[in-house]
Amino acid sequence: MWRIVIRRLLALAPLLLAVALGAFLLVRLAPGDFLSELSLNPQVSPETVAAMRERYGLDLPWYEQFGRWLSRAVRGDLGYSLACHCAVAGQIAVHVFQTTVLAAAGLGLALAAALPLGVWSVWKRSRMLDRAITAGVSILLAWPTFLWALGALLLAAGTGWFPIGGISSIENEKYSTAEKFIDLLHHLALPAAVVALKQAPHYLQTLRAGLAEAMVEDHIRAARARGVAESRLLVRHALRNAINPLLTMFGQGVGALLSGTFIVETVLSWPGIGSLAVGSLLARDLDMLVACLLYAAILLAMGNLLADLMLAAADPRIRRPQRG
Repeated sequence: MWRIVIRRLLALAPLLLAVALGAFLLVRLAPGDFLSELSLNPQVSPETVAAMRERYGLDLPWYEQFGRWLSRAVRGDLGYSLACHCAVAGQIAVHVFQTTVLAAAGLGLALAAALPLGVWSVWKRSRMLDRAITAGVSILLAWPTFLWALGALLLAAGTGWFPIGGISSIENEKYSTAEKFIDLLHHLALPAAVVALKQAPHYLQTLRAGLAEAMVEDHIRAARARGVAESRLLVRHALRNAINPLLTMFGQGVGALLSGTFIVETVLSWPGIGSLAVGSLLARDLDMLVACLLYAAILLAMGNLLADLMLAAADPRIRRPQRG
């Protein structure tokens, strides 16, 4: 287990350096920046803009800018946001936490729907149920995340059952701890449901295929011949074998999960890293945008590492040292 963690952490440093360099190049070499927009304001003199450009090093070549940024970044200083007039690191930490909450809630809902439905469908072995599940999965996969998020936005606006945007109500400061938690769940419900709608079909398909394959293995047939109940075979034996592909898929699907949350954040105004990145792009807030891309890569790497650790915990063969 520790070998997996150490190898992944050692590989993370060059990965983050490559991501930071790529993001920095894309952002810095694009035409215009925040000060270019500011120079269009007739109330701001060209001298003021030039002084600010020199102060923040925006008049230097891109490689000198990257060197300065990298020397600060290794000390935890990700720069200064000209759009919100604050340190980038503090803003990023808040928005990363909110994206993590949304992704975890969406993933939890997806698994809560996919696991029992997958086990039940294999247990019942009904052709009509199979067709209904296949049709439902096809519909969910066919609709892009943007349309699901837009539908959720129209539902919230049309019914008033759910808040539109934000993570808390205006009166949140007056609430007790329990009321604040309920208020958070109320704001989280729709965004998390949209994320779950796009993730659940993938997990359901993978689980059904894994269970169907596990149920015809020799040890399952032997247990069935000894009179072991079908439900026990599914839950205690087949599910354990079918869980590995699900964990592998979770690692491979972290990128899709993050991209889905970014779309949901933008449409439903959830204040996560995705909506922050879009706002920074529109405002041409370069340091903030580079930090958003960097932290998205960190979340992706950590998600893959978590999937590997869960897979190693579920399958002792992976933890066993290889002898060659």
